[in-house]
Amino acid sequence: MISSSPMADRNATDTAPRILVVRNDKLGDFMLAWPALACLKARAPDARISTLVPAYTAPLARLCPWIDEVIVDPGDDADRCDQRSLLAGLRERRFTAMLTLFSTPRIGWLGWRAGIPLRMAPATKWAQLFYNRRVTQRRSRSARPEYHYNVELAEALLVALGREPAPRPEPPYWPLPPETVAAQRRAIASELAIDAARPWLYLHAGSGGSAVNLTPAQYAELAMATDAQLREADSPRPLWLLTAGPGEERGAEALAGTLTARGLTAAVLPPRRGLGDFALALAAADLFIAGSTGPLHIAGCLNRPTAGFYPARRSATALRWQTCNDASRRLSFSPPTEAGELDMGSIDLGAAAASISTLLQTHGSRGHPL
Repeated sequence: MISSSPMADRNATDTAPRILVVRNDKLGDFMLAWPALACLKARAPDARISTLVPAYTAPLARLCPWIDEVIVDPGDDADRCDQRSLLAGLRERRFTAMLTLFSTPRIGWLGWRAGIPLRMAPATKWAQLFYNRRVTQRRSRSARPEYHYNVELAEALLVALGREPAPRPEPPYWPLPPETVAAQRRAIASELAIDAARPWLYLHAGSGGSAVNLTPAQYAELAMATDAQLREADSPRPLWLLTAGPGEERGAEALAGTLTARGLTAAVLPPRRGLGDFALALAAADLFIAGSTGPLHIAGCLNRPTAGFYPARRSATALRWQTCNDASRRLSFSPPTEAGELDMGSIDLGAAAASISTLLQTHGSRGHPL
């Protein structure tokens, strides 16, 4: 499925690059591609940038200011008719270049069959054979944040296209007009009958089935400790807004009930109209707390203050999956070196609460000091 007509390409000049960017896996991975997309637009503002994404992340891709066209990938299991339709659509667009941030054999073969002359991807696994430009990165070593690797690939593509170097764009990688953020805050306050003047701490206790995370009991302990820290600092007590992914709603309701029973003010974010509307609602957060999940990376893209909980496993470290907000706006917590790499129970929640309290007081309501 393709969301706009290839006829629009014909309005561009012959010299303007037509770039296909592929990131067709999970939500968090896609959000960490936004810095690379911003880099492409900054260095090649005349370029037409299309993205190949799964149907799940397509609503967010359509909200991305760096993307001109969204192409939906039917996936590995799609029937032959859908695969042929995708190939025909790529051929018709006559792309100048293809940038695959995470390659699979099917995608590499697709780009080659579509006749895209410049095809770039990381030099990993045998799928790299379908690309004529490759960048050695060794991401499995987790020596740098994932979004840095993505930006490195984007910059290599720009060099190959003859574009001059330029400073890297800085956060926010999803800039929203202040009036859009204010409207989200007003709408949620009205829906839940809550005080928009109090700090809102969003808490996403779900894992999406992939990320190692704290337990609901640990999140309750963290919330209690953070509330106590703020009271001691004579700061406004926060309102805890629980968010949930598909199938996680009951857990969020239960956690909100636990927090309310312990004297905190808590509510569950009402269901939104799809993923795009959910993502926009995160812009209303004063601080977002979660495991290394897609919603955490949405909040990072919005440059909201974040506190992430990560395992110590090398492929999933806090450094590798760092959020892409300003360094001063992000916290990360992992098991200590003497604990097991997946032992999230060994994280000092009291120390984490103190750091979260300090971050909230530093940035305050809507990013301004309290």
